[in-house]
Amino acid sequence: DGKTDSYEVEHRIRCKDGSYKWICSRGKVISRDPDGRALRMMGTTTDISTLRAMSERLKRTADLVVNLTDAVPGLVFQCRPVPEGGSWFSYVSAGIWDMFELTADDVRASTTAIEQRIHPDDLPAYRASLQAAAAAQMPWHLEFRVCLPLQGVRWRQGDASPRRDADNSVVWHGFVTDITDRKRVELELRELAATDALTLLPNRRHFMTGICAELTRIKARGGLGSAVLMCDLDHFKHINDTWGHAIGDGVLQHFANMLRAQLREIDLVGRIGGEEFAVVLPDTDFERAHVFARNVQRRIADTPYSTGGRPIPLTVSIGISALHNNDDNAGLALSRSDRALYYAKQRGRNRIESVFSR
Repeated sequence: DGKTDSYEVEHRIRCKDGSYKWICSRGKVISRDPDGRALRMMGTTTDISTLRAMSERLKRTADLVVNLTDAVPGLVFQCRPVPEGGSWFSYVSAGIWDMFELTADDVRASTTAIEQRIHPDDLPAYRASLQAAAAAQMPWHLEFRVCLPLQGVRWRQGDASPRRDADNSVVWHGFVTDITDRKRVELELRELAATDALTLLPNRRHFMTGICAELTRIKARGGLGSAVLMCDLDHFKHINDTWGHAIGDGVLQHFANMLRAQLREIDLVGRIGGEEFAVVLPDTDFERAHVFARNVQRRIADTPYSTGGRPIPLTVSIGISALHNNDDNAGLALSRSDRALYYAKQRGRNRIESVFSR
C-alpha cells in the first residue's frame, strides 16, 4: 500500500509433524506500475527458531538473576565509571529502596542521590574510600551511616570488587547491607566493657583512657590544667558488716548517682575500685576543685541512704591534686590524689586534703 518502505515480521509456521517454527520474514517492493500498485517484491524468509529459543533462555536467566538479587536482603548493584568523573549504575536491585529509600530511576544516571543520603560526618570517608579503591583497583569496603526520610539514621556496609569488561573498561559489582542491629550490639558491648556493672559509671580502665586523653589535651593546648579528685566513702566496711553487702551495694549506687549529678558535661568520673571514685574536672584550679569537693560532702551528708525507712549517715573523704602539662603520664596525678586521700583518712576522715607537688 506504499505506507512503509519495507516489512519485517516474526511469526510462526506449522510444520508437517504439527510442530511450529519461528520465521523472520523481511522484504520490500522493487517495482510498481504507473498507478503505484506493487508489481514485484523481493525478500527473505529465515528460520529463527534457534535464535528465539536462545533468547528465551537468556530472558529466563536474566529474570532469574533479577529475582534472586531482588530477594537478597540489601542492595546488589553494578556500577561503571564515566570518563569525565563520577559513575553511574548500570544495574541496581529492588533493595535500593530499603538501603537508601531511592528508586532505580533516581540513581541510574549518577550516584549523586546516594551521596545525598550519606550522613554528613561520614561523607568524606565515603568519598575517599571509593576514590582509593578505584585508584588501586582493589576491593572496596566501608561501614557508614545514612540519614533516611522514613527510617532515620541507619548503619550500612558497602562492599564491591572491580572487574575488567570485554572492552577493557572497569565494572564494579557489589552490595550494600543493613548493619544497624550489629552496630547497636557492638555499642552495647563496648559500653559493657567500659562500664562498672554496679554503679553504671565508667570502670577504672575506661576512666584511665579518659584521663590520658585529658593529659594529651592539656599538653597540646595548655590552659588551667585539670583538677583530679579521689573520693572514698568513710567506714564503708562497717556499713557492709552491719547492714550486709546488698545494702552496701545500694550505698555505692546512691553515692554514684549523687556524684554524677554534680558533674558538668566535660567532667570525667569513674569507679576506681571498692568504695573509691575518681573525678577529673578540666580547666579547674584548686580553689574551684575545693568548692566542688565541699558540695559533694554537703550533698552526701544531706541525703543519707535510706533502707526500710532507716537512714544510714554517710561521709566522704576527698583528695585533690592537679593534672600538669609536665606530667609524664596521667597516673602521676592519680597517685598524688590518692596520697591526698590517704592524708584525709589519716587526719580523721570526712576531710578534704590537697597535694600540689609530685
